[in-house]
Amino acid sequence: MDLLKGIENYIMSGETTKERLGLEIEHFVVDEKGFPIEFNRITTLIRDVAVELNAEIDYTDGYVVGYSNDEYSITLEPACQLEISINPHASLASIEKIYEGFTKLFEPRLQEMGYHFVMKGVLPLVELSAITPDELTLSPKKRYEYMDRYFEDTGKCGKYMMRSTAATQVSVDYKNEKDLIRKLVILEKISPILMIMFENKKRHNSVIKGVIDKPHLFRTQIWDDVDPNRAGFFPGSLLGDFSYKRIAKEVYNLPLILLTDEGNTRYVGSKSAKDLVEDNIINEDEVDDKRGFSLIEHFLSMGFYHFRIKKYIEIRVVDALPIDKALGFASLIKGIVYSNKNIDVLLDELSDIDSVDKIKDAIITIEEDGLDAVIYNNKTAEEWAEYLTKLALSELIDEERKYLRV
Repeated sequence: MDLLKGIENYIMSGETTKERLGLEIEHFVVDEKGFPIEFNRITTLIRDVAVELNAEIDYTDGYVVGYSNDEYSITLEPACQLEISINPHASLASIEKIYEGFTKLFEPRLQEMGYHFVMKGVLPLVELSAITPDELTLSPKKRYEYMDRYFEDTGKCGKYMMRSTAATQVSVDYKNEKDLIRKLVILEKISPILMIMFENKKRHNSVIKGVIDKPHLFRTQIWDDVDPNRAGFFPGSLLGDFSYKRIAKEVYNLPLILLTDEGNTRYVGSKSAKDLVEDNIINEDEVDDKRGFSLIEHFLSMGFYHFRIKKYIEIRVVDALPIDKALGFASLIKGIVYSNKNIDVLLDELSDIDSVDKIKDAIITIEEDGLDAVIYNNKTAEEWAEYLTKLALSELIDEERKYLRV
């Protein structure tokens, strides 16, 4: 398989006329003092629930790390954050029902064990500087061991990102290349507003001593200081020649850190997929469709951009949220992204935001001033938030508007 062309074809295969939403929420699982659950306890719980559901158990390096069924999948993140990824639905009510089923399974069991869910952008004990990430243990997966090693030399926040952050992610469909670009461009431009609309801190005036000196968007500040080669905005996304081909080229040339292939994980450092092919570590002549599909998904997973492009656009700019706020986020996205009218309006109003640097400037201002920050067109972030909400509400049906409570 030609892997470069395979990446392009993989993204193209996501084209659909459906207008669905996927929802992912990462949960901190903590005891009464706020410390995360131990790896062996959470993996035992995951296995027990999976067996009860007759779900397919996922293993990595011999460990139970999740399960999947027809409605959702469970994944264990670097420091035992528990992520639920709900399969795409057009109906917000369907997503809500699935999430409620998940919590009914897990919350009573966790309570018996002395643990509970916390949804925040940063683990509260870390946000309040009560502990540092060095006091938190990574899951014993080679992937995380290798990432931890690599990020020691790429930024100051790798440990913070892996051990103490959690997000809410919404994914949206695209019809074709042009539609993907339109949606991505407008999502990138409004991303600073989304970040502050759904900021979820433990304490309004907290600052992570010695690491974060601006009082807002902690999780964004942390992720932006992990590795400039794989964080932030997708390279070239606001340029006129952006395309499936360009996306594939960026992914093909991304430093991979590690390679997971045929059940094995090895450290590859700064080598890219292109390097691995040229060095014959991956022989494309031996790569069939199944293996190629798995490799491509791995390559895509190693880009930590604010918006990750797979067979959908994954919106990764919002803190972990309780379900009511998460559904509000999803409904806002639905009312904007699945309305050509709203996209056209916003593309016109934000036409002067023609570079990533201008978006970054807005983020920096919001990190300092929060909703009071004056950003695009001399409006505050709060005014933009109200405007986006109004636009979304105008396109949502009655039963969906109830979710848009920010």
